[in-house]
Amino acid sequence: MADSKRIMISLPDSLLQEVDNIVSMEKTNRSEFIREAMKLYIRERNKMELREQMKRGYQEMGVINLALAELGLSLDMSSLETYEARMAECE
Repeated sequence: MADSKRIMISLPDSLLQEVDNIVSMEKTNRSEFIREAMKLYIRERNKMELREQMKRGYQEMGVINLALAELGLSLDMSSLETYEARMAECE
């Protein structure tokens, strides 16, 4: 692997045993398992961050959309009142 660094990690025996069981079943090695687990973690974390950004954006847009809807309703009500007043004059 190009530009790889060797690191040392400590794991509880039970976790290492689970890893070794998976590695054995998947016919891979610990290093590959750890690399893939780290990649998966980073992808999931990035997805969570994106979801949080989207959530904040939707909340901000909700405030803006509410203000626009209230303005539109106000204008519609004003137009309706004007229309009704004109209709009343025709009677």
